[in-house]
Amino acid sequence: MKTMMRRAACALILAAAATPAFAQDFPSRPIKLVVPYAPGGGADSVARIVAKKVSENIGQPIVIENKGGAGSIVGTDLVAKAEPDGYTLLLGQSGPISINPAVYKSLPYDPVKDFAPVTMTTAYPYVLVVNSESPAKTLQEFVALAKSKPGAMNYGSTGVGAANHLVAELFNSKAGLKMTHVPYRGTALAVGDLLSGTLNVVFGDPISVLPHIKSGKLRALAVTSLERSPVAPEVPTVAESGYPGFEALAWHGILAPAKTPPAIVKKLNAEIVKAVADPATKEPLANQAMQTVGNSPEAFAAFIQKDIATWKAVAAAANVTVE
Repeated sequence: MKTMMRRAACALILAAAATPAFAQDFPSRPIKLVVPYAPGGGADSVARIVAKKVSENIGQPIVIENKGGAGSIVGTDLVAKAEPDGYTLLLGQSGPISINPAVYKSLPYDPVKDFAPVTMTTAYPYVLVVNSESPAKTLQEFVALAKSKPGAMNYGSTGVGAANHLVAELFNSKAGLKMTHVPYRGTALAVGDLLSGTLNVVFGDPISVLPHIKSGKLRALAVTSLERSPVAPEVPTVAESGYPGFEALAWHGILAPAKTPPAIVKKLNAEIVKAVADPATKEPLANQAMQTVGNSPEAFAAFIQKDIATWKAVAAAANVTVE
C-alpha cells in the first residue's frame, strides 16, 4: 500500500512539473476553432478574421470547423466535451452561452462549469429601428406612442428565444410596454416587414439595419450599449434616453474546455488580445459594425455570469421557453 501511495505521489509531482513545459511548448500543432454556426455568417467571419492574425503570430494553423445545428448547441457541446489541452476552442457567442441557458429547459452543456473563458473578441449593441414613416422621432416619442396603443404595437425578432426577442422583452419591462411579438426565421425577413410597414419596431444588429438607416428608409431611435456606439455615434443610447443602466450587448469570444491548464489559457489570451488589437484585424471587423474587445479571462468570465443572470431573469419574467 505504501509503495502504491509513493508511486501515486510521484505521478502527481511529475504531472505538475510537466504542465509548465507543456504550456511553454504550446502550440506545437494546429488548433481547431469550432464555430457553432454554418459558414458565411457573422460569427464565422469573426472566427476567420481573428484566427488569421493569431495563426500568423503563433506560427501554427488555426483550422475553422463549422458545426451548426440545434440552435448552436451541437458545436458548443462538442467543445465542452473536448480534450482540455488548448487545441480545441469555441467561438462562443451570446446566443449559446448566455441566451440558451435562459430559454432552454435543458442543455447538454453548462456554459459556466464546462468552459474556461479566454477572451471576448468583439461586441456590438442592438439598434432600435422604426420605419421612417413612423411619427416617433425619438425613443421617448415611441414609448408614448406604444403606451397610447397597448397591445397594438408589434416588434419582430429572429425567433422565439432569440437574443433580440429577449432584448425587446427587457425593453418592454423597463419601459412598461405591452408590445406583441412576431417571430421570424431571420433578421432579413423581420427588417423586410419593418420596411413595408407591417412591423412597428425591430431591435436589429447593426450590419443588417445600418444600410437602411443611411438610405433614410429606417430611423434609428437608440442603441442598447451603455455608451454610444462607434458604428452609429449620432444615435443616443437607451440608457441616456430615460432608462439608466439599460444595456444589452451581442458578443463573440473564445472559450476553451474546462480544466484547460491556466498557463495555456493565459497564453491563448495574450495571443488573441494581441491579434484583436492589430489594425489588420480591427479594420475588417469594424467594416462589419463590430467593436473589438480583448479582455482578461477573469473579466470575460465575470461578464458571462452576469449576462446569463440578466437573460434568465428576463426569460422568466416574460415566460419565454424553447422546447
